[in-house]
Amino acid sequence: MTGRRRAWSTGAVGFSLLLSLAGCGGSPPGDPARVQVQQVLDRRSAALLRHDEAAYGVTGTRTQYIRLRALPLASWSYRVTAVHRTASGATADADLSYRVAGYDRAPVDAHRSLALGRTADGRWYVTADRPAGKAGQQLWDQGTVTVVRGAHSLVLGTGGSAGGLKEFARLADRAVPAVSGVWATEWSRRIVVLVPRTLASMAALLGSPAAEYRGIAAVTTGEAGGPGRAPADRVVVNPEAYAVLGDVGKQVVLTHETTHVATRANTTAATPLWLSEGYADWVGYLGTGRTAAEAAPELGRAVRDGEPPEALPTDADFGFTSEPTKLARAYESGWLACRMIADQWGPARLGAFYRDVGAHGKRAGAVEAALEKVLGTTPREFTRRWRDYVTTQLD
Repeated sequence: MTGRRRAWSTGAVGFSLLLSLAGCGGSPPGDPARVQVQQVLDRRSAALLRHDEAAYGVTGTRTQYIRLRALPLASWSYRVTAVHRTASGATADADLSYRVAGYDRAPVDAHRSLALGRTADGRWYVTADRPAGKAGQQLWDQGTVTVVRGAHSLVLGTGGSAGGLKEFARLADRAVPAVSGVWATEWSRRIVVLVPRTLASMAALLGSPAAEYRGIAAVTTGEAGGPGRAPADRVVVNPEAYAVLGDVGKQVVLTHETTHVATRANTTAATPLWLSEGYADWVGYLGTGRTAAEAAPELGRAVRDGEPPEALPTDADFGFTSEPTKLARAYESGWLACRMIADQWGPARLGAFYRDVGAHGKRAGAVEAALEKVLGTTPREFTRRWRDYVTTQLD
């Protein structure tokens, strides 16, 4: 199973700003130490971008440079928000913003905490650069990043060989044209895949407990519906769950997650998870030859037991901490709903329905309006047809 994540940080940023304006929680904007640290980080960023290891070393530890040097960067910058003096030096709170060249239309933002030392003549230098507080790790926090380039993909890993990463690039390069073949809306047609060493490493990247992702083969990060620009998405693989899949399953997972990247700008707060996950599975299974019974075993078991679903799954049914059988049935139900639309109204109408729901802006009334406008039906009739379709396909 796969899924999507959304990260919201506006509240935390606003609170930090209020503290800063009130003179609490760190140095004021005009503090000389804050200005000097910002200058050090500016020089450090410039050295990284021009691949000048000697200049980078002048600003402090070279560990991050070594881990990052294979990553193609279009931009990299810090904004210092506070400097806290310590007995041995200082720590700095900073917002990191970076873009991967050729892949990110918008920057990835990360909150960082930097440990600082000071020379005898008063110059600041960096001794460590870590995730701040409860922020998730970046891939280079886990080790040296290995990079494999595909025709439509960039695969980044730690702890594994380039040879192992090439398999992910091969599958991703199949996924991108497969998605483009059915999703007519403009998108970058490129994806970035992160392959951490373990499940625990995956969870650390996402800033969540590992238990939430056990059995989840991959997730896609990024905010849904970025205003006026496509956000920077990452497909993050759980290497432990992914490894037990067969060849078809691995391809389905990569194509599913690639669909999330492609549809991101049209996926908003109005889009229910049964539609976004169901559509991604519909694209993922195209061309695999898998029957409904093969792709929806848990729902099929419920139908044969005389317990067919009464209603489409809610967002809560897709929670990663849900009971596994319930979670599987939620995904399978969403997939069969989208498959039914494609079968009975046509694939183009399915895509139009997806975009129309997302364009509504808010959840209330979005599906209802799109059902009437695009499919010419009502929620009650759609649910009835879906229940009949599930029973017919799985009985």
